[in-house]
Amino acid sequence: MATTQPIRDKKHTRELARYFFELGQIRNYVLVVLAMHTGLRIGDILSLTWNDVYDFEKNIVRNSVTLIEKKTGKRKTIEFGNKIIKALGLYAKENAKSGCFLIENARTSNAISRVQAYRIIRRAAEVLNFDYRVSCHSLRKTF
Repeated sequence: MATTQPIRDKKHTRELARYFFELGQIRNYVLVVLAMHTGLRIGDILSLTWNDVYDFEKNIVRNSVTLIEKKTGKRKTIEFGNKIIKALGLYAKENAKSGCFLIENARTSNAISRVQAYRIIRRAAEVLNFDYRVSCHSLRKTF
């Protein structure tokens, strides 16, 4: 089957997130957690900045984010659950910078590309021996 499938096995969703966490790749861990627990498109996730998700005055992760979806142009508010707040809190300790992209390419200070996000997700699924095609959109479908 050539089309992207959701991750239907809860064990696989945990394995995918844990894979990045155990490698110490917290940025990629946050990417996966956000995608699986918000249902946002990858382009919308990559456009998020630290100012969208982190309150620098109070030094805490926000409980929600409001954004304009790129594809539909609709305004959407996403409430963050505990998993997202914990992941962002862990990531924020060393990476929170006002005005910077949340899922940042360290070399360019821009967000990583959609292609790079796809490669990150696909490679992890290959390493974990998932027997179906996984992409960024799989995480949206998983939600």
